[in-house]
Amino acid sequence: MFAVESYAAVRRFVFVEGNSQREAAKVFGLSRETIAKMCRFSLPPGYTRSKPVAKPKLGLLLPVIDRILAEDYVAPVKQRHTAKRIFERLRDEHGYGGGYTVVKDYVRQSRVRSRETFVPLAHPPGHAQVDFGEAVGVIGGVRQKVHFFCMDLPQSDACFVKAYPAETTEAFLDGHVCAFAFFGGVPLSILYDNTKIAVAKICGDGKRERTQAFTGLVSHHLFADRFGRPGKGNDKGKVEGLVKYARSHFMVPIPRAATYDDFNAELERRCRARQEERAGRHTETIGERLAADLAALRPLPAGTFEPCETKGARVSSTALVRYRTNDYSVPTCYGFQDVVVKGFVDRVVILCGGEEIARHPRCYGEAMFVANPLHYLALIETKPGALDQAAALQDWTLPEDFQHLRHLLEVWMGNKGKREFIQVLRLLEAMPMEVVTFAVKEAIHIGAIGFDAVKQIALARIERRPARLDLEAYPHLPRMEVKTTRAADYASLLPGIAA
Repeated sequence: MFAVESYAAVRRFVFVEGNSQREAAKVFGLSRETIAKMCRFSLPPGYTRSKPVAKPKLGLLLPVIDRILAEDYVAPVKQRHTAKRIFERLRDEHGYGGGYTVVKDYVRQSRVRSRETFVPLAHPPGHAQVDFGEAVGVIGGVRQKVHFFCMDLPQSDACFVKAYPAETTEAFLDGHVCAFAFFGGVPLSILYDNTKIAVAKICGDGKRERTQAFTGLVSHHLFADRFGRPGKGNDKGKVEGLVKYARSHFMVPIPRAATYDDFNAELERRCRARQEERAGRHTETIGERLAADLAALRPLPAGTFEPCETKGARVSSTALVRYRTNDYSVPTCYGFQDVVVKGFVDRVVILCGGEEIARHPRCYGEAMFVANPLHYLALIETKPGALDQAAALQDWTLPEDFQHLRHLLEVWMGNKGKREFIQVLRLLEAMPMEVVTFAVKEAIHIGAIGFDAVKQIALARIERRPARLDLEAYPHLPRMEVKTTRAADYASLLPGIAA
């Protein structure tokens, strides 16, 4: 094919300078047909086929190829047919005697025709999209999978990202509450995929039946919820892009943090820093375009919304309540009673009759036993033989002075000493550990070995006064005798006067 410059030179020689096409063929050393084509076209027309070449051998097998390609849509991506594999099947199973190139061209054209095209979308201010992503991080020295919540405001491309140990109901709710606080308002509408956390059922008319937890979130914040088509991530392409961006920019290299709070503080900083950048072909920064979104957001509602999962449960005979496969302890006096469990991202709160009876750090393991030793001390006091075997006390780390006190109590009081020691431990139900520890040390120091002494010293510490001990309970302590003063005693101090 000749270059555009050749076309221009020939056309100028003929049309401007007035020479014939025969003369042009001689001057440029080209055939008359080529010169005639250059005069018809101002640019090289390229290769054109006036009529498609017939494929007589393949024609009867086109439905077979179409069926194979249709079946590939539901097959695993790595187990779909290549054009060569289709050619081999046509040859071996259907006696196809044609060439491979014809099959390859038809397969390529069929796949191009079947590719989905999209409509460009407009994103008015004040609307949002939400999704979760996954990455790997090292939190507290443990390499683990991190689930991160993403909220994107498509009009400005402003984002909020927060990481969690698991993609749970409480993480979903907490992500919204934190995102609303981050932006200082509530979006007019939020677009989701059909996550089971939000959608309990997809009805036949395309409507969704919300979960109870999601209904509470919508009712409190009053935003409109919208859902994409099942399996169509492109319906919320902005937040899908944010998930990829956050993973590749915020989490590469693999993030390391002491706690999730530290990690999320860094993620929030990165989200704010991104507002200084420009996205796509926009000339304004994300932060400058964010002003329109913020103006359209609804104000934050009055009152607080608890981002937690609420479930009913029953206390077992061992004073345990099960939540998400893990057992959490409550005081033994609540055995066999119905309770309400509130599962937050970082804690589990247990209520009975509207009153909080237990609070534990959230455990994300499976089949774990999470106990507060103080919950069992009242029962152990009635069953002192269980002191050394109580499961709740096995990993309870106490200062060494407590064991020293127990040893002294059991040496001086025998079996009664164990019960006295349990009573000392029960002081921790009402007093801080540091106060009771001080009282134990002081009691050992002055030799007042007993529950009453530790209690009185602890109370004196709290009330900021001297301790008043009943020495009758401690006959082994040295005594002081204070006599009544007489007038004659003063006379002995004067010289020359006998007592």
